[in-house]
Amino acid sequence: MKEIIEELYATIVNRKANPIKDSYTNYLFEKGIDKILKKVGEESTETIIAAKNNNSEELVMETCDLIYHLLVLLANQGINLKDIEAELIKRESKTGNKKPERREIENL
Repeated sequence: MKEIIEELYATIVNRKANPIKDSYTNYLFEKGIDKILKKVGEESTETIIAAKNNNSEELVMETCDLIYHLLVLLANQGINLKDIEAELIKRESKTGNKKPERREIENL
């Protein structure tokens, strides 16, 4: 999954640097931060509703929409996926969140 997200992010960043006529991604960049934030909010709400309705198919689709719009937001704000990855690694290493080492699992 990491590769597909990285590829999508790279495409989004490329669209920002090299606009393509009639590209939805470019439309979002042209409209600016308010439009991008509105879409992130809409997709968040739709993801929540799909989960609340226990609709797995819709939840998958809305999650994809949300991830896409979050990636557009990150690209717009100049935040790289490496920044997100570094923060997640930092959080994982906090006490209580770190996964046990293989030896620890084997000794359980």
